[in-house]
Amino acid sequence: MWSEAKAIIAKDLRMEWRQRHAIGSVFLYIIASVFVAYLGFRQIASVPVWNALFWIIVLFAAFNAASRSFASESAGRRLYLYSLASAEAVVIGKMVYNAILLLVMVFVGFAIYALMLGTSPLAEANWGALILALALGAIGLAFTLTLVSALASQTDNNLGMMAILGLPVILPLLLILMRFSKNAIDGIAWSVNAIYAWQLLAVLLLSVGLSYILFPYLWRE
Repeated sequence: MWSEAKAIIAKDLRMEWRQRHAIGSVFLYIIASVFVAYLGFRQIASVPVWNALFWIIVLFAAFNAASRSFASESAGRRLYLYSLASAEAVVIGKMVYNAILLLVMVFVGFAIYALMLGTSPLAEANWGALILALALGAIGLAFTLTLVSALASQTDNNLGMMAILGLPVILPLLLILMRFSKNAIDGIAWSVNAIYAWQLLAVLLLSVGLSYILFPYLWRE
């Protein structure tokens, strides 16, 4: 299965390279959103506002990026993949690929966001906890939205169904992320933040488990 999953990841990377405008549009969305926030706020000194606005931008960018996981696959290509790889390999490959994509997107977006909206809220940040929050947040969004994208791709209105199916699932994850990252920015000790890290890890494992179990039934359709 792992060799098949690696082949899926390599295939998606090649497709992304051929369609660079698609991934470019996601990063353009992040830059445009940050620039609009800069025009409106210039500098944000409040940690809760700074933190919440960043995750709002990331959330909508993640929806745009993950929605293409299965929507970009034509019916013929899906049938071809069905004949070559197992459903488990396909969903694991898609999840890993989206995790790589969102990790790059989140860290690049964070750098641009901090550069334009100021780094004063980060003066006392616990950088180890903050980097862990960004990484787990990116992977959690990727894993969760991959399964949502698979479900939404079975309908004609892919983006609309992504929002309908994804928001109720993503909101608990987003609340944990915002608390974790805010505490990290405030410089709160790791002993307080550890519970949020474990909760995020539990969400990741749950997403992988549900995808592994449920996706084969969806793939047969």
